[in-house]
Amino acid sequence: MATGNAAEVNSISDQSATPHQQNSVLAVLFALSLSHMLNDVMQSLIPAVYPILKDQYSLSYWEVGLITFTFQLTASLLQPLVGMATDRRPQPYSLAIGMIFTFCGLILLAMANSFPMILVAAAMVGIGSSVFHPEASRIARLASGGKHGFAQSLFQVGGNAGTAIGPLLGAFVVVPWGQPSIALFSVIALIAMVVLSAVGRWYQNHLVGLRAKANRGHAITHNQLPALRVAISIGILLVLLFSKYFYTVSLSNYYIFYLIDKFDVSLPVAQVYLSVFLGAVAVGTLAGGPVGDKIGFKRVIWGSILGVLPFTLILPYANLFWTVLLTVPIGLILASAFSAIMVYAQELVPSRVGLIAGLFFGFAFGMAGVAAAVLGKLADWTSISFVYQVCSFLPAIGLLAGFLPDLDKAKR
Repeated sequence: MATGNAAEVNSISDQSATPHQQNSVLAVLFALSLSHMLNDVMQSLIPAVYPILKDQYSLSYWEVGLITFTFQLTASLLQPLVGMATDRRPQPYSLAIGMIFTFCGLILLAMANSFPMILVAAAMVGIGSSVFHPEASRIARLASGGKHGFAQSLFQVGGNAGTAIGPLLGAFVVVPWGQPSIALFSVIALIAMVVLSAVGRWYQNHLVGLRAKANRGHAITHNQLPALRVAISIGILLVLLFSKYFYTVSLSNYYIFYLIDKFDVSLPVAQVYLSVFLGAVAVGTLAGGPVGDKIGFKRVIWGSILGVLPFTLILPYANLFWTVLLTVPIGLILASAFSAIMVYAQELVPSRVGLIAGLFFGFAFGMAGVAAAVLGKLADWTSISFVYQVCSFLPAIGLLAGFLPDLDKAKR
């Protein structure tokens, strides 16, 4: 039976909280969402400048995929370790410290004059992300007031908004001014450090109170499922993440190349169309958590993975207008999955909130990196259009959601 007694699964803003306390934790949620946006703006600059790097250094699609693979690999391997460590010993200021790696990575990427240096820069940005995500997700849950889906969605939508903004900044800043202009975005890392230092102070001031609440026997979320059932459910959730991120990467990494190759649009126009998809992802992310709070996260998981299948099957055969239009429901529906999957997994193992956050963020980053490399190699062997024909069937894996237990029923 998966149970837990760690303080981290309790919420500060319960029903007895004063309006001042409620405003305080809401401010923390918005600060985390803002910092997530800033973090992911910097992350998304890497794929946004792929066409520039590809032309300047004569890179193949395989080498472009390796840049993403390097970034995602460093993040995916470290995040579970960071989450496990902070479960045992919270580090309030680790978020601000992690931004130092991102800052250095952007400076190095702006100065890089060889492919190996680009890979090192991408790895440093990945390390910054590995420190940020598990602990930020934990603090978002602490400040949720029991509305775990809402808190996770608000946190996630900041990241997706940043991912959508990144290509626009790449189109209107980096494309005209070139690779050295990436250094300008290191200012964003400095702003994020200031915001996260304030969040760290809030977190440190409430650690003692959180532990006192746990010791007084405050209720915690738990389930009555056997350990084997919990392990199988975690495995199913990871497989669902695999399908989600393989398909998402096909758009976030190669959609620009697909539009240019198939429809002969210009690079700035293709980047704008990419932002349309990423904007839909941001909106879908915000909706997934609150809907899950109301109707149950299993239903959201089921609908968000499998529900996108009709649109993905049509997309490879659509004209430019319908291609751009189809990416909107694809982004909206598919994006609602991650917040629901994360909260569902944390309710399966409530005593290991940081570890679960690190595992799922890390797995998501790792799958994104593997997908970028694999799909890049597939595009080199065949064509970029063939990649989308293959990926269109991935959401069918969403059928596995039917085997997930009903946690609401288990609690009752």
